[in-house]
Amino acid sequence: MKIDYTVQIWREGKQYIAHAMPLDVASAGETPEVARQAVDAAVRLFLATAAEHGTLEEVLKDSGYCRKGGSWRRPDWLGVEQRSCLAAA
Repeated sequence: MKIDYTVQIWREGKQYIAHAMPLDVASAGETPEVARQAVDAAVRLFLATAAEHGTLEEVLKDSGYCRKGGSWRRPDWLGVEQRSCLAAA
């Protein structure tokens, strides 16, 4: 089964963080490519574990995926934005 997802990558100190949306799975690495590979492995393990426990359908629905025929369709992204706000000090 093929599951599409979007990955955000950012730097925290000396590590790069990769976050798979909308599955909400994250991992890290010393370079952006290592972080990508780590999050791909984490997503595979996350989905395999959900399938083993019989909760894969529930996990995908809770993440916004919908079933179309024999496959799952990811949510359509309207945009990914970097925003900011002023916080009271």
